[in-house]
Amino acid sequence: MGMFEGESKTLGSGVAYSWVKLDNEGNPSSIGVNFTESALEGHPEGRTVEYILALPEEAASTAYNHIGIDWNPHGHEPQGIYDKPHFDVHFYMITPEERDKITATGEDCKNLSKMPASEYIPEGYVPTQGGVPRMGAHWVDPKAPEFNGQPFNETFIYGFYNGEMVFVEPMVTIAFLETKPEVTKELKLPKCYPISSYYPTGYSLSYNETNKEYTLALEGLTLR
Repeated sequence: MGMFEGESKTLGSGVAYSWVKLDNEGNPSSIGVNFTESALEGHPEGRTVEYILALPEEAASTAYNHIGIDWNPHGHEPQGIYDKPHFDVHFYMITPEERDKITATGEDCKNLSKMPASEYIPEGYVPTQGGVPRMGAHWVDPKAPEFNGQPFNETFIYGFYNGEMVFVEPMVTIAFLETKPEVTKELKLPKCYPISSYYPTGYSLSYNETNKEYTLALEGLTLR
């Protein structure tokens, strides 16, 4: 039991590392990434950068293969919604090699537009147009605050490719992180998952004043 750290890498002017927590029975209870306060600064200007973190071997029974942190200095589409400097934190269910095959062009567009069976779609989520290379199609919650007249601070996105879930993605703005927030939310979940594994039921974001670290976590991992 306890917390097991995975790969650590430079993130901006700071450091980020992956981790997983195991309960008293040795089963994963939460999984996430920590990054230092200085990681909010020192990123390349004007271009998106991806930082990939391997997970510790103790995370093998979770649904996730690795974490990708994307730095978006000007945000991304849709304009007026997600066009603020922010981090996209992808928890990928597929390997980097499988991601490389997602081109989001030509014949591959069919895989982006393939609809999952209804029982695999998270409650209330809808697809956005198109897709992103090495990621897939992004699905959003139209009831999220940013789609209902409120500012985008943080949100939770699901990703699909060829009709199957391939990632989950908390997104959070730099401005919101600077407020040192404490966020805990239940996730909207699908009725079924493609394979039996440990999946989250919640999501949290917090700041530790002593360590000067942020924690972004998938909580309540449950065997499904």
